[in-house]
Amino acid sequence: MLEFLTGSGLAVAAGLNAYIPLLALGAAGRFLDFVTLPAGWAWLENEWTLGILAVLLVIEVVADKIPAVDTVNDWIQTIVRPASGGIVFGTGSASETVAVSDPAEFFTTNAWVPVATGVLMALGVHLAKMAVRPVLNSLTFGLAAPITSTAEDLGAIALTFFAIVLPVLVIVGVILLVWGFIALLRRARRRRAAREVAAAG
Repeated sequence: MLEFLTGSGLAVAAGLNAYIPLLALGAAGRFLDFVTLPAGWAWLENEWTLGILAVLLVIEVVADKIPAVDTVNDWIQTIVRPASGGIVFGTGSASETVAVSDPAEFFTTNAWVPVATGVLMALGVHLAKMAVRPVLNSLTFGLAAPITSTAEDLGAIALTFFAIVLPVLVIVGVILLVWGFIALLRRARRRRAAREVAAAG
């Protein structure tokens, strides 16, 4: 169960930001004694891999906060985020962490299953993000882009931390994430309605 929650938290985080969970897992495996990545995913700990991921993360963080550019970035990330989700689910669910000390045999004998699961989870989150962001941008004339993007980045960081250290909290994190998206959408619609009423008056 904890293995599934660890993988799920990382995959959902990847749907928000492809590079945060990848970088966190690689750095944790390299620098933290209580995290041991499976042999097949040890390349995430390589210093070149970590450096490239850090550069890509900076580009993603900046691009995702600029109206219109964030939409183009989302189209590009349609391949990257699900791929990242597959990698981090496969890695996280089979890693030894402070919370997961004996990964389930299911994950080690059927390596494609967790990867496919992670791809689907990250893709679902990514598609929801792609659907919501343009609506928020149009309702707020682009003002929502940096706010929403920052919230998504913070959500990805929190989910990644929970997944590695305390997987049970992943459930709470996902619930808060869904609630946050809905709250932002409703708030933007209320603002637009208020503007339309003011313009009509």
